[in-house]
Amino acid sequence: MNRCTPPLARLSRALALLALCSLVGPLSVVGQANSTKVGKVERIKVHGKGLEGNLAGDSPDRDVSIYLPPSYQTDRNRHYPVIYFLHGFTDSDDKWYGFTKHWINLPATIDKAVTEGKSAEFIVVTPNAYNRYFGSMYSNSVTIGNWEDYVAKELVAYVDNHYRTIPEATSRGLAGHSMGGYGTIRIGEKHPEIFSSLYLLSPCCMLPNLTATPNPQQAAKMEGIKTQQDLEKADFGTKAAFASAAAWSPSTSQEEFHLDLPLKDGQPQPLVMAKWAANAPLVTIDQYISNIRQLKAIAFDAGNKDASIAANNKLLDGVLTSYGIAHTYEEYEGDHINHIADRIEQKMLPFFTNNLTSDKAAGSRSAKKK
Repeated sequence: MNRCTPPLARLSRALALLALCSLVGPLSVVGQANSTKVGKVERIKVHGKGLEGNLAGDSPDRDVSIYLPPSYQTDRNRHYPVIYFLHGFTDSDDKWYGFTKHWINLPATIDKAVTEGKSAEFIVVTPNAYNRYFGSMYSNSVTIGNWEDYVAKELVAYVDNHYRTIPEATSRGLAGHSMGGYGTIRIGEKHPEIFSSLYLLSPCCMLPNLTATPNPQQAAKMEGIKTQQDLEKADFGTKAAFASAAAWSPSTSQEEFHLDLPLKDGQPQPLVMAKWAANAPLVTIDQYISNIRQLKAIAFDAGNKDASIAANNKLLDGVLTSYGIAHTYEEYEGDHINHIADRIEQKMLPFFTNNLTSDKAAGSRSAKKK
């Protein structure tokens, strides 16, 4: 008896198996697709009335990247808490949201935390604060426009009017990295009626980076910048000085850059230095303690190899402790950027999960929003 399967039968079985595989695909891929929760990213323009007419000539129509959580497209009656996340100096929103290759992909980090049950679902909003000076410092200035007001008022109002948010301070968090961490404490300590919880990742600029005895090389670099092209080619520290001056010591008389530097003809400028100090959170924090007491939660961290920032975080920890204000402070093994994705996934998102009010069935609110 011939036990071999006839060629036609073998062909029919092969075709049937191929058809089945085309329908279900490899089992491991199907399982992975079903278990991974993926949000949606939109990049829109949001006009800033307070950014109009800035002396730098930057557009008041700002790019804004928005992460919408996995259930946003399917659960049309659900409203969500919002995290406003501020990027750092020389960065932009597109670098954080996967539009441009960068050292971090924020949506992928959020997706991972949501999929693994470490985070609730949030809308996450990041405005593009990259400008002529490589960063706005999230401050109000005639030179760069009113960035502080743009984030706290105009952007929040726009997002509440166009997305299914929970439009209450208890459901809004503010966070950021580096310059964004600075913006978080700067804006958050002034607006507890808008944001209830703050998370600062490696916040810069907590103290003014100025000395009474100027570095001659630093002075020469600053005063050697005469054109925008010169500024584009400058080192990081010189760029940061111009961004700080544009935000904190603007000038309507200076024609090219519309700012006053803390050094002129190699000599320190006391009034400019005083203006910079007046914008340093560790200098001004005592005036905002009553506001900080109104916040539901505040947390901050930095890598131990990020020496000056970690040192300033310790000072912030000491101030809040002296006032009896509950907070979370951590110093971890790392530098300024190498563990930020991990910190967002493991610390920041769980922090907001625990502290922002969620509303899974807000059917009474309008469902006309996107």
